[in-house]
Amino acid sequence: MKEKIFIEGGKKLSGTIPISGAKNSCLTLMPLSLLSEHALTLKNVPSLSDVDTMNSLLKSLGCLVNYTKSEKRLNLKMSDQTLFLADYEIVKKMRASILVLGPLLARFGQAIVALPGGCAIGARPINLHLMALEALGARFSIENGYVKGKVGSRLKGCKIEFPFKSVGATANTIMAAVLAKGSTKLLNVAREPEIIDLCKCLKAMGSKIEGEGESTIIIEGVDSLLETAHSVVMDRIELGTFIIAGAIADSDIKLTGGNTALLEKFIDKLYRVGVEVHQTKDYISVKRINSSAIKSTNILTEPFPGFPTDLQAQMMALLSIAEGVSIIEEKIFENRFMHVPELIRMGANIEIEGRKAIISGVDKLKAAPVKATDLRASVSLVLAGLVAEGNTEIDKIHHIDRGYEDIIEKLTACGADIRRH
Repeated sequence: MKEKIFIEGGKKLSGTIPISGAKNSCLTLMPLSLLSEHALTLKNVPSLSDVDTMNSLLKSLGCLVNYTKSEKRLNLKMSDQTLFLADYEIVKKMRASILVLGPLLARFGQAIVALPGGCAIGARPINLHLMALEALGARFSIENGYVKGKVGSRLKGCKIEFPFKSVGATANTIMAAVLAKGSTKLLNVAREPEIIDLCKCLKAMGSKIEGEGESTIIIEGVDSLLETAHSVVMDRIELGTFIIAGAIADSDIKLTGGNTALLEKFIDKLYRVGVEVHQTKDYISVKRINSSAIKSTNILTEPFPGFPTDLQAQMMALLSIAEGVSIIEEKIFENRFMHVPELIRMGANIEIEGRKAIISGVDKLKAAPVKATDLRASVSLVLAGLVAEGNTEIDKIHHIDRGYEDIIEKLTACGADIRRH
């Protein structure tokens, strides 16, 4: 029998929630183990199904993997038995699997990677990855659902300008360029904290990188990389999600291990709708300003440092109970409103016009059986369930295990009536 989540809404939350290491950063850092003969140790690694999937993929390529859950420590080291096939049965579970392509080509000169799967939130083609790696000297063919790549001798540095910002393509290209001969200049790159974290770890491994966090990154290739240990940056999307949990439930909660500096546009929007987020040395506090009702606002999702697309669904749940009409325009993915029909089942008043969602706030949400369609959609339904009248039943919850570590335990510790079975 497949598990479901059940939530009895209307409970006040009170307590402290620890923020885990970033899923998206982990999945970007783990393929670095392919670039070196030496060990890579990652700390602050969350226990998530996506991390397990990447571990399985790296094992299938010849990597020795050892994860200690109690210490959140992951040790990775390539064996002498290197393989080059990223099989469809693993890759189909997670889009981030494509991030092994650049490292394999850079160090071993060949790779066969299945076209990736993951959340069904749009096409998300890999053409930018291939464009950039071809500029560095790789040659590709696509056969039977697999990308086959080869490098003549060694990748060569060059100038690459991305037509639009892509976190995945930026990461794959950086990982390839660190072992390329000569200098690589990357223009219009993604500026996300996960890219900064990747560059920080690569520099500790001996890479020569300048400009991370800016729109232009310059990389001077090196011959080999060193052993290192690196602590994964905190998960800003998990942080934002739990901030909304405190706001939607009109509760005072504290969050530890987070950093609001990575969510400035999001925090600004929350203040505009009547939620105060305050960072101290030890924790982040969340509460509604004067316990007032949530106000409406307009939101446009954008690449970092703009409002994150990965917090759009959660924010929509909050705005569903706001006073007035809000508009959310999704500019990153073309199919990221799949949570809307489910929120409507819970009493939300939402209309879709192309890439815009028009949300007319209602006084109350009401419990209903709903179905999760992707990772962030699933947690938006959890947030809605926290305030809905009655018992909300959420199906297809495997999505939530991909990106939220111990979410049931964290919310239960703060007084939520939530369980899975």
